[in-house]
Amino acid sequence: MSITDWPAGERPRERLLANGPEALSDAELLAIYLRVGVRGKSAVDLARDLLKRFDGRLSQLAEASLSELASVSGIGQAKAAQLKASFELTRRALSQSMAQRDSFSSPGQVRDWLRLKLANRPHEVFMALWLDAQNRLLKADELFTGSLTQTSVYPREVVKTALAHNAAAVILAHNHPSGVAEASRADEMLTRTLKEALAMVDIKVLDHFIVAGNQPPLSFAERGLL
Repeated sequence: MSITDWPAGERPRERLLANGPEALSDAELLAIYLRVGVRGKSAVDLARDLLKRFDGRLSQLAEASLSELASVSGIGQAKAAQLKASFELTRRALSQSMAQRDSFSSPGQVRDWLRLKLANRPHEVFMALWLDAQNRLLKADELFTGSLTQTSVYPREVVKTALAHNAAAVILAHNHPSGVAEASRADEMLTRTLKEALAMVDIKVLDHFIVAGNQPPLSFAERGLL
């Protein structure tokens, strides 16, 4: 049965108009974006298939490649491109919002952005969020990829990048593809090394987040590890 044949009070679009987006499930919100289903499946059915393909996790869906999205039956290249565009707009909106206010006073916003950016990367990525004197975002850089250790993350390069952006402070972040949001001894040593190197040029490390899957990112500052 097509969604247009459903009672008006059950159609996702009508429910959103009447009750707001918060009243809808993830599948219903996706269905509104997909607009139409395929033969034998409504847009809601198609949205459920899409979520199932990515273990029901929107963060994993957001990081999926175009080819991964298009491989889901009924999605195809056009719908995959639309989905990638919507997720990228979300990231940019969060970045712009962070740039317009004191980022460090909104750690939840930083966590949301980092989860969208890093949660489902297949390899480790080390990022720096460079901030001005008012803790507004200047630039978010992906500095290193691969196995992150003191020998693969170069303090000298981090300092050079900080000076190039004329940063006053920084929030560091990296992901754990293993899905375990815990700081290793190597993570703690690396953070200490970078903090000392950046302090030499009067740049403060405000926090270091570890992003792992759907878990809330771990904050070194909250754990007393800085």
